[in-house]
Amino acid sequence: MPADPLPNAAEPARRFLGWRIAGLAVITGAMTGPGQTIGVSVSIDPLIAELGLSRPQVSAAYLIGTLAGGAALLPVGSWIDRVGTRRAMRWIGAAFGLGLVAMAGVQGFVTLAIGFTLIRWLGQGALTLVSSLSITHWFERRRGRVFGVTSPTISGLMSLTPLILGLAVAAYGVRVAWLLAAAAVWLVVIPIGHFGIVDRPSDVGQRPDGNKRPPSTARAAAPTARTPATRGQAITQRRFVLMACVIATSSMVATGFNFHQISVLTGAGLSATQAAAMFVPQVTGMIAAGLAMGALADRLPARVLLAAAMLLLICALAMVGRLEPGWQAFAYTILLGAGGGAHFPLVPTLLPRWFGLANIGGIQGVSMLVSVAASAAGPVTVALLAAGTGGYAAAAWWLTAIPLATGLGALWITEPA
Repeated sequence: MPADPLPNAAEPARRFLGWRIAGLAVITGAMTGPGQTIGVSVSIDPLIAELGLSRPQVSAAYLIGTLAGGAALLPVGSWIDRVGTRRAMRWIGAAFGLGLVAMAGVQGFVTLAIGFTLIRWLGQGALTLVSSLSITHWFERRRGRVFGVTSPTISGLMSLTPLILGLAVAAYGVRVAWLLAAAAVWLVVIPIGHFGIVDRPSDVGQRPDGNKRPPSTARAAAPTARTPATRGQAITQRRFVLMACVIATSSMVATGFNFHQISVLTGAGLSATQAAAMFVPQVTGMIAAGLAMGALADRLPARVLLAAAMLLLICALAMVGRLEPGWQAFAYTILLGAGGGAHFPLVPTLLPRWFGLANIGGIQGVSMLVSVAASAAGPVTVALLAAGTGGYAAAAWWLTAIPLATGLGALWITEPA
């Protein structure tokens, strides 16, 4: 399917558009908030009260919706490769808004599970994916540094979602809050997709990174000589499998302890208010790790950075048994945020480097599926381990084996020739 014609495609743009694309992608990435766990969390208690469902029933609906949404995400990346990020963003923005409208009309367990499926598939999954891919084609040499800035910035902006949605729920009720979220998505994402996004630099006579001249013959030969991998070829390579293990570990462990953070910290002596305030240093740790990893992604081998991400997670888990009010709780939440978010800029940086750009949407869609599925398993895994071993400290001790194994496995990753 041909890409939409651009009004300015006839003559090269004077100013490099990549920075504008990156800024707009940050905005659309932040608009995934209503489909993320932090956005959904403020509606859980009102939904329980309004629908007459128990907390386990709502949690089960959320688990079903997350897993179903992750499975539905698999063909989205390849579709984005075919139609381009500009057209895809418009359609995904429109569909995500409809999913939020569906959440406003849920009547029971089945419709709630369907609503969760739609917003997890289209918000957390598809819109996140297309926002990331809209940057990928515009940067090559600077890709790691760009994602090192954009990924944590999205996380920071997204942290405002619970506050905004919480105010809307308090003022107008949970159903109107979902409708307002839908209107916001339509008013922001669709215009950005139509007027702001350009699929590739060549569409406006530009080159990645804003280069004025084509690279020398010697430097150009390497990327053009390597045949881009198909999705099937990429996901069977050892480097992809080992990276997927890191992604799954970060998503499962960080989401699991994130979900139970109030319980973990109040059990360590903090008040509920103090425990909720610890989300701020957690986001700070995520931002700091993203900036550092993005800056280093273009300089250090992937195996070192992915192993370092697992080390951060191990340090966070090691502190669960030593939590007390004060610096221990503060350090724990920073490390948990850093360990859970360190891989965010690495995935969109390394995958194009390893497998090329021709099928990057399909390949990155698989990594997104791994992340979504693992995050769905995190809360129940932590809860079951805590119940079976006598508390969160013992559960964290047992879970330490997973990032230790995946971190050691990551050291076997080699770069393509």
